[in-house]
Amino acid sequence: MRFPVEIVPFDPRWFDLFDQERKLILNTLGEQLALRVEHFGSTSIPELPAKPTIDILVEIPTDERLHDDIITKLVAQNYDFMWQTDAEPPYMVFVKGYNVTGAKQQTYHIHMGPQTHALWDRLYFRDYLREKPMLAKAYAELKNELAKVYRNDRVAYRLAKTDFVKTKTEEAKQYYVL
Repeated sequence: MRFPVEIVPFDPRWFDLFDQERKLILNTLGEQLALRVEHFGSTSIPELPAKPTIDILVEIPTDERLHDDIITKLVAQNYDFMWQTDAEPPYMVFVKGYNVTGAKQQTYHIHMGPQTHALWDRLYFRDYLREKPMLAKAYAELKNELAKVYRNDRVAYRLAKTDFVKTKTEEAKQYYVL
């Protein structure tokens, strides 16, 4: 397996790495294409162990005719593009930091969709865990256990976390709506 599931202790530099990449994204796409740029995922939650990949959520306009321009500009910044087709509707994903030998530099995953896409629900989960350290601790324990079980299967690892993430995201939506 070229990219095993490796959970590492929290690193406060992750916030700086996000800020640097956020600036690159805004400079590359401009504020007309990158309407909002957010850090999400485990590296965005203080003290949470994580796979050291910086997950970035970018709000883009609803006009699909702009997709080719976005793709061209980010590919020029050494991002690889793919459609995430297991979501409805599918959305754009860009990754950077991987190479053919399996070794990697700092990795980044950009997830892009308009404000109405369900992708944006991920911020509920992020904010909820930031606000509730005991819940973040429970999530860390789950991640560490699953990383042992699914060390060589990233997809199974992600799927095994799904129930926890969905349940807590729904709790967070209720919590923040009230």
